[in-house]
Amino acid sequence: AGGGRAALRACGVHNVCRLLSRRAHGFYARDAGVAHRKNLGLLRRIMCQESTKFKNVWTTHSASPIAYERGRIYMDNYQCCITSIAQQPRLIYQKSKCAKAEKIEDALLLECPLGELLPSPSDYKASLIVLTVQNWLLRLSADSGEVLEKVYLAGSCCKFFRYLSWDTPQEVMIVKSAQNKLPAAARQAGVHQSVLFYLAVFQVLPLSFIGMLEINKKIFGNSVTDVAVSNGILIVMYSMGLVRLYNFKAILDQFMEQSYDLGQEFNWNGQVGVVGKYPFGLPCNIKITDTPPLLFEASSLENAFQIGGYPWHYIITPNKKKHKGVFHICSLKDNALAKNGIQDMKCCSLEPDWIYFHPDMSGRIIHVGPNLIKVLKLKEVKNHADQMEIAEDFTIVANRENCVNNNVTVTASGRVVKKRFTLLDDDPEQETFKIVDYEDELDLLSTVAVTQIGADGRAHLDFHCNEHGILLKSIPLKESWDVTYSHEVYFDKDLVLHIEQKPNRRFSCYVYQMVC
Repeated sequence: AGGGRAALRACGVHNVCRLLSRRAHGFYARDAGVAHRKNLGLLRRIMCQESTKFKNVWTTHSASPIAYERGRIYMDNYQCCITSIAQQPRLIYQKSKCAKAEKIEDALLLECPLGELLPSPSDYKASLIVLTVQNWLLRLSADSGEVLEKVYLAGSCCKFFRYLSWDTPQEVMIVKSAQNKLPAAARQAGVHQSVLFYLAVFQVLPLSFIGMLEINKKIFGNSVTDVAVSNGILIVMYSMGLVRLYNFKAILDQFMEQSYDLGQEFNWNGQVGVVGKYPFGLPCNIKITDTPPLLFEASSLENAFQIGGYPWHYIITPNKKKHKGVFHICSLKDNALAKNGIQDMKCCSLEPDWIYFHPDMSGRIIHVGPNLIKVLKLKEVKNHADQMEIAEDFTIVANRENCVNNNVTVTASGRVVKKRFTLLDDDPEQETFKIVDYEDELDLLSTVAVTQIGADGRAHLDFHCNEHGILLKSIPLKESWDVTYSHEVYFDKDLVLHIEQKPNRRFSCYVYQMVC
């Protein structure tokens, strides 16, 4: 108690709740978080210095997709792993080429939770959860590629699991099947298929089976096109743009017939099998027999629907094609449109603008157009505490100082020439924003802007202050950037990685590292 009072006096804090809050945020010198925070602050300052450069230290090309996860580059369908943390990328492991039947469909990086006792020493190291084309779920060592655990998913009910996602990041994982579609011959013969998707739910570290359920037309309707699970919410999407939300945990609790553990014997349709072992796989032990209580529903163009902010708001596009590019920001509580809640950049471009809640958990909104990035915030309307309005926090504008887009020009002889067309907002010859991302550890907003110069496209990665939008650093990318190709850019502390997909499944990877 005496030490607590001394801490209060030392930091000038006279409120216990505030002291606990400051302690949780690592304000005290002996806290491990303080050193880490100071180190990241130093790294940010070093990185943004004018003398600091980013050098292209490694380039590779591949005929198969290239993936990046937390300092590791995966190639050859995850058979080859390269670390990008070293001064120059180096091989961690190379496994022999896998058979077509062992092809990996999807993968998630699994990291050890802090402060928990785990049953196996291998659980404390990073691992990779992968899903194979033959419905095996494997946990691989991130350092060696060794198989640590394996679970067979497909029993008699489902043969095509294809997608991995997080319900709760690093805690609860969802394995989703491809959509169940009958062959044309079966449909012509009058055969009906009511099950659309299967979802298998796992707790991770230690890996344990929670249950498997089916998404059935008889329960959710005939026009279901897709499903997803996120943060305890089952999201069901329909062909007419409708999105419905259900309490996923309540579904598990209400409709689970019996719980099973991996490795446990069970009786399935008169046959005795082992949970997670070949050929029985997993039992479908969650049977939804009635429509669950609906939490919320909204109609939006192309099922585009997002929730975030504080208090809770959602973003939709009115469900008509003429409204494409128009976003409505509404209160989740009563569906009321926020003041200034209609966001429309009125872009004339081939690629549409996009909008999303800021991943920094500030409740702000990022709206990206071809030449303008708006960071918006929710705030109370003056003298109306129950109403919210959308206000501009800051904007980032593309550099188009040298661009002249006159519809009327005058020749040297004095003849007036009128253009019959105007340039698009995302015309390749004008600087255009292509990627916007957030680096959470350094609290930097990163943007990639591209300009076509003759036959070549030139791109630069810019770092902006996440609080005020001030430009802190600009890094030119050396390689040519073709706007017709698919691109991914990762900014991870002192590393920049660019993955490019060219036609005919040709992939390239360019690694840049900070040089002081």
